[in-house]
Amino acid sequence: MINKNSKIFVAGHKGLVGSAIIRKLISQGYKNILFEKRKHLDLTNQSQVLNYIKKKKPEFIFIAAAKVGGILSNYKYKADYIYDNLMIQTNIINSAYKIGIKKLIFLGSSCVYPKNCKQPIKESYLLDGKLEETNDAYAIAKIAGIKMCQSYNDQFGTKYLCLMPTNTFGPNDNYDVLNSHFVPSLIKKIYEIKIKSKKSIKIWGDGSPRREIIYVDDIADACIYFMKKNVRENLINIGTGRDKTIKQYTDLFIKTLCPNLKINIKFDKKKPNGVLRKVLDVSLAKKYGWKSKCDIKSSIIHTYENYSNLLK
Repeated sequence: MINKNSKIFVAGHKGLVGSAIIRKLISQGYKNILFEKRKHLDLTNQSQVLNYIKKKKPEFIFIAAAKVGGILSNYKYKADYIYDNLMIQTNIINSAYKIGIKKLIFLGSSCVYPKNCKQPIKESYLLDGKLEETNDAYAIAKIAGIKMCQSYNDQFGTKYLCLMPTNTFGPNDNYDVLNSHFVPSLIKKIYEIKIKSKKSIKIWGDGSPRREIIYVDDIADACIYFMKKNVRENLINIGTGRDKTIKQYTDLFIKTLCPNLKINIKFDKKKPNGVLRKVLDVSLAKKYGWKSKCDIKSSIIHTYENYSNLLK
């Protein structure tokens, strides 16, 4: 069982989720947290990963490392997404097994589920239909990670758990124009509106797709919570169970961050919408006693402040 002195390796410590896991671990009094800079540990290199885990001997691992990006990046660089993600997760999972680590958490993505599956999305819908074409390479890599964890559990008796977060936002997100998801992209556009006194904001698609979003501190909380739990299932959705349209989110972010500004929203309908609706069924997580706790408006403000501070 994980405790305050357990040796814990967080892969992807500088990313959105990995950094949140470390913050949460520290705030809860965990004292023996391992992480490594990319220049010292290439997670796509099998021998480096195995040697690192053999040397450090962590007792528990959170796999938050991944190559991630938005619609355009996923579609344009499919080879990079499938290769990097397959290598990262395969190297860590297999190395963990080889040195006898019985428990790890692998973080996936809600895009692993079929494009047109029923809503809200249950864990049982995995591999039940065709994937969204714009990010299928990334999704297939993550599905392989899920199946790898399940296979090791079945064959070797490990307790490797896969958590599938919904769209996640918060400090240390990716704000690159090509690689960002819609929330960091929205944060960046609102910042530029405030700095440059613009009167309008342009959003990809027609604003009708529905999305569920969750603050990253909730994801970190779920990771630590389920690392302590013994569960029967291999796969658990992590989200709020609530969704809004892209237009509604845009209105909410503008109202929260620019309450005194009148901003015109322009939709670029030549750009892809992506999946029309995506909201997770989180009843299994709730069955085990976990649910999201973060307030959406304060989360938006904190994320915006973090982004603003990055530019100072």
